Amino acid sequence: MGHIAVNDTFVEIFSEAGGSKPFTRSETITAAICAIIFSIIGVLGNLITVIALLKYTRLRRHATTAFVISLSISDLIFSAVNLPLTASRYLNEAWVLGETLCKIFPLFFYGNVAVSLLSMVAITINRYILISQSDIYNQLYTTRGIMLMLISIWTLSFLMLLPPLLGIWGTLGLDPATFSCTILKKNGSSPKKFLFILGFIVPCVVISVSYLCIYWRVRRSRKNLEAHAAESGRRGGGFQRREDSRVTRLMLTIFLCFLLCFMPLMLMNVIDDKMKFPILHIVASVLAWASAVINPFIYAGTNKLYREAYKQILCPISSRTPTIGPKPTHSHSSKFLTPHTI
Repeated sequence: MGHIAVNDTFVEIFSEAGGSKPFTRSETITAAICAIIFSIIGVLGNLITVIALLKYTRLRRHATTAFVISLSISDLIFSAVNLPLTASRYLNEAWVLGETLCKIFPLFFYGNVAVSLLSMVAITINRYILISQSDIYNQLYTTRGIMLMLISIWTLSFLMLLPPLLGIWGTLGLDPATFSCTILKKNGSSPKKFLFILGFIVPCVVISVSYLCIYWRVRRSRKNLEAHAAESGRRGGGFQRREDSRVTRLMLTIFLCFLLCFMPLMLMNVIDDKMKFPILHIVASVLAWASAVINPFIYAGTNKLYREAYKQILCPISSRTPTIGPKPTHSHSSKFLTPHTI
C-alpha cells in the first residue's frame, strides 16, 4: 500500500533537522527478510481476496465490495512491486536497480498509499450515505457511478505525483542518506510535505469524522427503533440490518488497524528524530509494511460473508453445500444490496 512512503517522508523531514544514524548490518538484513516474507504473503492474500470478491455473488452486489477490491489491488501492487525492491535496497544497503526503477519506485508507493486511503474514504462515505441518505443511495451507487468513483480515486492518486515526476515541483530520485528512491528537493523546494498532508492526513480526518457521524446516526436510529418497538410490541431490526452493521464494523476495523500499523512509525520519527535507536525504526517500518498483509486475515476472521467467499475459492467442493439461513430482503436496509452487479 505504498507504506514505505510515510517512513521515507518522516525520515527525510527529520533528517534535514539533524541527520540520521546508519542502520547496522543485522538490522538491514532483518528488514530485508521481513520485506520478502510480507511480499509473499501479501501477494497471495490480496490476489485470493480479489478473485474471491469477484466470484462471490452475494458480496459482488455490494457497492462496498468494489472499493474493497480497489484497496486489495493497491495492497497487491505494493506487495508485488515495492516490497521486493525494498528488500533489495536493504540487502545491498544501496540502490542498485538503475535510474528508471528509482523513479518508478516512489511513483508506485506514494500513489498506492493515496489509493488505499481514498478507497477507505469511499467506503466510509458509502456506509454513511447508506445509513443517513438511503433514499438517494441507489441513484448514486449504480454500476456507472461506482466505476467513475474508482477511476477518480486512481487518477487523482497518481496525478498528485505528476509535478515531481516531470520535475516541475521537486523530483524523483535517490536519497543517499537513506539509500531510498523518493521525492527530492529541486531548486530548494519539494511537494512531499504537501502530499503527505493531502494524501494522508486529510483522508484520515475525513474517515474519522465520517465514522463518528455514522456512530451518532446509528445510535439515534437505534433508540428510535427501540422506542417504536416498545410501543408496538414488535422487535425491530432484521437479518439485512445486522449484515449491514457487520460490514460497517468490518470496514472500521480495517481503518483502525491501518492507523495502528502506522502509529509506531509516526511516534518513532517524532520522539526519536535523531535516529538514536535505529532498531526501533526498523520495527516501526515493519509494522507499517504489515498493513498491506493483514487485511485478508481481518476479512476472514471477522466477517462470515468474506469467509464464505474465501471458502468458495480455497475449498470449492465443500462450498457447494447450500447455506441455511435467511436471505436478504429488500427492506430499507437492503438498499445496500443493489441490483447492479459490480
